Amino acid sequence: MTKEKLQGFVKYLQDAGQMNTTVSKYMSYVRWFLRWACNNGYYNGLLHEQYKPRFKGIDCKEVIFLSWEELQHFLNYQFPENRSSLSCVRDVFCFCCFTGLRYSDVARLRPCDVKRTTNKPFISIVTMKTEDRLHIELNKYALQILDKYKNIHFPKGLALPVISNAKMNEYLKEAAEIAGIKEPVRIVFFKGNKRYENVLPKCELLTTHSGRKTFICNAIRLGIPTNVIMEWTGHSDYKAMKPYIKIVDAVKEENMSKFDTFSEERRSNSKK
Repeated sequence: MTKEKLQGFVKYLQDAGQMNTTVSKYMSYVRWFLRWACNNGYYNGLLHEQYKPRFKGIDCKEVIFLSWEELQHFLNYQFPENRSSLSCVRDVFCFCCFTGLRYSDVARLRPCDVKRTTNKPFISIVTMKTEDRLHIELNKYALQILDKYKNIHFPKGLALPVISNAKMNEYLKEAAEIAGIKEPVRIVFFKGNKRYENVLPKCELLTTHSGRKTFICNAIRLGIPTNVIMEWTGHSDYKAMKPYIKIVDAVKEENMSKFDTFSEERRSNSKK
């Protein structure tokens, strides 16, 4: 394995039309594999430490999520009778929005994972991706969705009407379009050094993973401490939270406005 071979792999991906974010992801897999091979004596090079190509635009990827107002509208939207089946897809997605669960975990959630014997009901699961055990308290919105389906028996004893990830992504876009979630979103991406831009309605960009992103962004907007959010989501380091923190402009605006009343608050306190 040589630097030239890795460069050739990068060129192959770029010539195939892959976006820089995808190329960067694949290279991180290769470096992870080389690090594993080195640690286990199958490879004695240092390319996994020395070859770290930088790709233009990988930090400008748009985070697709629903604002609190959009989420409440979507949760309460009444679908037409001929599309009523979309409500199940909407409910599963919203459950992810209110708990931070990945699709892989909500697709395995069973009633026994829901603990209702305490003052504050919670779910206790071992995540599919990281194999961490998470203890996630349930807010009223998540409980309402669970209660809606608690007397219905689903295949494999699941707690919610989950379908395949591919089908859910397809129907989720349709459900969001019908519900009017069409805010224009500018998508900027790079292939090599060339910049591309698209403007698409948000409904076309939603996926099951947008539910987890929605949970994180709204939790930050509500002022919940980052370390608490990480306990719910299972993120292991602060670095993974930075993309979400940067986009929650509402929090920045609310905190900046504190300067506007700083003098008045000081005068009020001095009079006391």
